[in-house]
Amino acid sequence: MSHPPNTSDLRVHHFLRRAYALNESSEAENLYDEWADVYDADNANGYASPRRCVEAIVNNLSPSSSEALKIFDAGCGTGLVGDCLAQSTLANKFVLDGVDLSVGMLGAARKKGVYRELERANLNEKIDKADGSYDVVTCVGTLTKGHVGPEVLGELARVTVMGGLLVATVHNDIWESGGYKAKVEKLQSDGILQIVSTEEFGILDWTETGGRMLVLKKT
Repeated sequence: MSHPPNTSDLRVHHFLRRAYALNESSEAENLYDEWADVYDADNANGYASPRRCVEAIVNNLSPSSSEALKIFDAGCGTGLVGDCLAQSTLANKFVLDGVDLSVGMLGAARKKGVYRELERANLNEKIDKADGSYDVVTCVGTLTKGHVGPEVLGELARVTVMGGLLVATVHNDIWESGGYKAKVEKLQSDGILQIVSTEEFGILDWTETGGRMLVLKKT
């Protein structure tokens, strides 16, 4: 016998429906400001992308010096990637900066005490970071319907150090139609990035589909 959806399920459906229909940055900012206080609770059961991103980082890191990894979390939201990093084998081995469009989301991330710096930024515009600033750059849950376009991948590559990793998730429905696949291939053909993998992965714990996990190396 099936059970009716609970309040959280209905709320998530409501927010996701609005999120996938976004047209402007101001709409995105308002949506995520509204969602910020309950976002972690709504995604506590089954949202796998942040953890799987961190697993991809750990599995693809080259042996390095004892210096802390500088990591940049683009579109950090409430800091779920930071949470997963702090619980991984990289714990106490990184410094983490994040940016997000939503002030509400940044406030939630700040409370976690994992991030060194948190700033508001629109990822559809130039990122206010110097070339080659970070050993690892992540972008999780942001390259999806109605959010940030494929041109951001060039910016994320720019702020990644030579030999560093760029690990990002792309919603599978727009991987090709949204121009992300073509952009990744262009960055490789231009000698900017090497494609390590673009495997399909499960956005939710109980699935094996829904997204593409991009593991790219700066060349």
